[in-house]
Amino acid sequence: MSPAQISRRTLLGWGSLVAIGGSVAGPGVASAAPNFPDPGKDTPLAAIRTYGDMVDQLRKLERSSRYPVTVRTLSEIGTAESLTEQGRELYVATVGTGDTPVWVQGRIHGNEPYGLDSSLTVLKRLATSGAKEWRAIREEFTVHVIPCYNPDGSEGNIRQTILWDREADAPRLDADGNEQLVDLNRDWAPDAFVARESLAWYEYWTMVKPAYALDIHHQGLKTDRETGEAITFSLGISLAPGGPTLPGIEGGEYDVVTRQMQGHVWLETLNRGFISTDKYDVGYGTVIDIRGGVVSAMMLGLDYNGLNPTGHSNPAVFFETSGNTRDGNIGHKARGKMVKQNVLGLTAWLDGLATGEVFDVDPQIWDDEIPGTPVLQYFTDWGGIIPA
Repeated sequence: MSPAQISRRTLLGWGSLVAIGGSVAGPGVASAAPNFPDPGKDTPLAAIRTYGDMVDQLRKLERSSRYPVTVRTLSEIGTAESLTEQGRELYVATVGTGDTPVWVQGRIHGNEPYGLDSSLTVLKRLATSGAKEWRAIREEFTVHVIPCYNPDGSEGNIRQTILWDREADAPRLDADGNEQLVDLNRDWAPDAFVARESLAWYEYWTMVKPAYALDIHHQGLKTDRETGEAITFSLGISLAPGGPTLPGIEGGEYDVVTRQMQGHVWLETLNRGFISTDKYDVGYGTVIDIRGGVVSAMMLGLDYNGLNPTGHSNPAVFFETSGNTRDGNIGHKARGKMVKQNVLGLTAWLDGLATGEVFDVDPQIWDDEIPGTPVLQYFTDWGGIIPA
């Protein structure tokens, strides 16, 4: 589809995809990047880690790790809201002794499972490995790992969370009798914070005041628009670099640092034969400038309900890996490499920040070298579609 053929109606019809964690594939059918197994048609739900699996692994790491891991619930930490809509505990693990806090989260969308696996894998390495890179990360940072931001959606295998009437122990319904669903990655906005999880995690963020953050998603199957080959890994910045919002934050600092972070990840994973990487988009020439997403609100320094009076903010980026359970294209054969590419990217990100190598990267790599479509317009949650 040419840029001229993309209508406003077409773009608005992509709403469920445009939320960070979805993308629009180019022509052809995604099969496999070189050395990347075809994901197949069957979703291996039995092999996907549950909320209970996560809790078990976190507690095991806390008991037996070589380097201290602290596992707490937000109830134990004492946030005003501390449970999910349906009453599940919200878990965070911390590792490291450094003065600089770093935030890593996965599975904000319940049908995008491997952010949980990837963050747990990296947490385990931080907790057990004596290798130089992991030691440097522990010494520089205290890493706050949230493997499952959205337990209710994960247990229900849905993208959103369901607003819940705890007294009736049943979903809250709208005027038409439908369950009220909330995309937690649109719920950090001045007029939002509808879900309890959003209030809980936002308050925890204001306590932690991280220096950097990373969010792990899935985007379904995506192909290169010219070659038809599968894209297995997309690098995202939710406030578009050079766009209508990011250059005005912190004097343009985050517009540079986010491109450096993703540029470093790209350079460190470039020669991995099974990974095919590009920049995240939601259609030819269309990128997002979303202000109500979690990592966007972090960069904007959102002060909701007076909880962030100092205006703390931090640069943040996200990853998108292939497949999701919604579309049934996250087949078991590719699971290992889907998780592995996230682990490699997350490791590169942490290591590059700990060593300072990120800040030596030319930010123009984002614009000039990482594959992606030309930026023709911005899809926003605040002003509709904005021409570039």
